[in-house]
Amino acid sequence: MFTHSRGQRRRRDSEESERNHAEPGGDLEFGSYTARRQRKSPEEEERLEREHFWKIINTFTCYGSHIHERVNRAERQFLSLPKSQQNMMPNFQSNLDRIRKCADHNQEILQLIVNDCTCMFENKEYSNNGHNKPTPASTFDMDKLKSTIKQFVRDWSEEGKSEREVCYQPIINEILKYFPKDKCDPSDITILVPGAGLGRLAWEIAMHGYSCQGNEWSFFMLFSSNFVLNRCSEINAFKLYPWIHQFSNNVRSVDQVQPVYFPDVNPHDLPFNPNFSMTAGDFQEIYTDKNSWDCVATCFFIDTAHNILDYVETIWNILKPGGIWINLGPLLYHFENLANELSIELSYEDLKNVILQHGFLMEMERESVRTTYTVNPLSMMKYFFDCVFFVARKPE
Repeated sequence: MFTHSRGQRRRRDSEESERNHAEPGGDLEFGSYTARRQRKSPEEEERLEREHFWKIINTFTCYGSHIHERVNRAERQFLSLPKSQQNMMPNFQSNLDRIRKCADHNQEILQLIVNDCTCMFENKEYSNNGHNKPTPASTFDMDKLKSTIKQFVRDWSEEGKSEREVCYQPIINEILKYFPKDKCDPSDITILVPGAGLGRLAWEIAMHGYSCQGNEWSFFMLFSSNFVLNRCSEINAFKLYPWIHQFSNNVRSVDQVQPVYFPDVNPHDLPFNPNFSMTAGDFQEIYTDKNSWDCVATCFFIDTAHNILDYVETIWNILKPGGIWINLGPLLYHFENLANELSIELSYEDLKNVILQHGFLMEMERESVRTTYTVNPLSMMKYFFDCVFFVARKPE
């Protein structure tokens, strides 16, 4: 079903990274770990890499106990109220019991996701080496896991369809416009999707017959995309309860325990012998071959950079002459408020000037595409983004 690419093996530093791909007719495999260059010894980098891998596995494993602690806290606070007030809320504790059952179910799915992760990477196995004793996960890691659960909604559920139509479909439409199937063989068109997340956009592009490769560096996303793309073959065979972590802004108590089923399609229903692959690792480290891609499609990605100018330069370098860069997303710079982290925050006006100075030609531009991101449609609170959407061409 998938082809596999191999790359130079490098080590990682702080956050999640790797590489993935697969062989025709087999699973989508994940290649050896690739991340930012370090000034540590190979042995030290190997140790840090393995520790990080097992730290994320541990986060998946500790999810259930973490949610139970949160529910127990809510129950303790309820029981601290005067009996007269408790009596006004006769269904409060029964709702907490429902949340506990939902958390247990989520834990079962998360355990399925990580069951085969130690062997998911090409030429690389993460033997546990004593990392099999669960320890409490950090709040940061647990929040990332909760966000990953919501990614299942966005990428692989019927409830995420509206977001995909606003964010993914315009990108796909531009690909079909610039590389029409009646004028080219789509399998000859190479398209890269950095920040692929759980892989739906890259999968949709491959469904049209194009040679598409997704790239992702988060272990949370990689474990989950591996599960969907390789272990899910029946529509809506699994369910998650993505909103049980939300204790505020619920209209009804039952809204908190609404299930979401996935996948809404069979991920294995790709065209015959598709050229679809995934890489795991740092975008700038993996993609260094110049003039090698017909199209780079970025969706909610470019603001993940420490230095967004580096991303622009990398995209310019790897695009073939005449190739196009399609981008849709906001500029919510991920490292803006993190101490001791480089973060270059440009306005869109300044970013556009940088893009033009590199030599790109703006083929199309819209400065307001209104959308949500992993929104809970039942919540009283919703965040909206006015995204920029453009197509930039690297001249022949």
